[in-house]
Amino acid sequence: MFTKLRNRFLIVNLATISVMMLIAFASIYMITYQDVRRSIDMELHKLTDSNQKFPGNFDHPRSIEPTTPEMDEDGPMDNGKNPPDRSVFFTVQTDKDWVLIDKNSKFDIDNEIYELALQEAVSMNKDTGQFNLDGSHWTFNVQPTDAGYIFVFLDVTDQQDILTNLIYTFAFVGSVMLIALFFTSRFFANRSITPVKEAFDKQKQFIADASHELKTPLAIINTNTDVLLSNSGDTIHNQSKWLYYIKSETERMTKLTNDLLYLTQMDDSKTHMIFSKFNISDTVEDIILTMEAVIFEKHILLEYDIEPQLTVYGNSEQIRQVVMILLDNAVKYANPKGSVTLSLKKQQNDVILSVTNTGEGIAAEHLTRIFDRFYRTDASRARKQGGYGLGLAIAKSIIEQHKGKIYAKSVIGESTTFYVHLS
Repeated sequence: MFTKLRNRFLIVNLATISVMMLIAFASIYMITYQDVRRSIDMELHKLTDSNQKFPGNFDHPRSIEPTTPEMDEDGPMDNGKNPPDRSVFFTVQTDKDWVLIDKNSKFDIDNEIYELALQEAVSMNKDTGQFNLDGSHWTFNVQPTDAGYIFVFLDVTDQQDILTNLIYTFAFVGSVMLIALFFTSRFFANRSITPVKEAFDKQKQFIADASHELKTPLAIINTNTDVLLSNSGDTIHNQSKWLYYIKSETERMTKLTNDLLYLTQMDDSKTHMIFSKFNISDTVEDIILTMEAVIFEKHILLEYDIEPQLTVYGNSEQIRQVVMILLDNAVKYANPKGSVTLSLKKQQNDVILSVTNTGEGIAAEHLTRIFDRFYRTDASRARKQGGYGLGLAIAKSIIEQHKGKIYAKSVIGESTTFYVHLS
């Protein structure tokens, strides 16, 4: 699927760029062609006008003498108006029946060229035109006289070669650019598709993990329901154990679906959260008071150091949930008769919350992945604790919404500490 998407991206990109290059090259060619054509017409008309002024002077046509630039003692004076070298040209005079009467040229031209050029011009039956002769490109102009016609022929091979070379240059440059653009577009297409593919893979994994987590409680509910149905004559009191199992798994499923729904809402409402300044010191103290009884029942030592009157900008309910998740995890994974330490301090412009618990610790390869959805370092132990691997994912999502930072450090066999940076 992603290969097809990349190929479509390449085709659309190359097609768009090819059309743009074609339009650009065609525009440049047309401008150059018009300039060359204009230059040829100007020179041809100058030659034609000079023959009209001196129609009888075929031996010495003054108008076609090349202009010599003024000289000074250092060489030619360059005043920016020196004329370019003249192209090869000649004139032919005919009678009313197009029979060659006289010819004139300051260049060494075979007599056969005069005859062939005249035949080409007469066969076209136009006052002006262009033809190929002996590998050269010629243009001509016809002017009527009292005795017949005067043909002026001008060699435009150099100008035509300019246009031809321009086409070859465009073809070469265009080919090189398309090859370079193909590999460049392919590189950027792969880079553009990578995040989409990663998101798609995560979504697939998320669905697979959610299905797997829902499958177990559903199987337990189904099994216990079958037991109840097989003993339909027994009293509810005698079968209360199976009902308790069903209720317990139903509550687990409810918690899982609520967490999944909350994560979805978090993803969809990133631009709709209402933030304000609130006292985070009071918020953390309130959470500790609500959890002291639970911590005491598990025979875990709780130590905390909270700097008073610290404020942050954010959503107080969401930050409360983050603290609850971290403190709850610390209590769950602390070793028997271990300790949990909570610290809230201000460091420069940031407020730093740290929650530490003694215990087995987390291996280095797991530290960067524990914030992924459904990720658990020890699935069997997490199931005993009633966890699905969504708590830290929720905490990370909330902290990222607050433009903060959350991470963990751990020493195997000693302790694990989670840090939250807020501003």
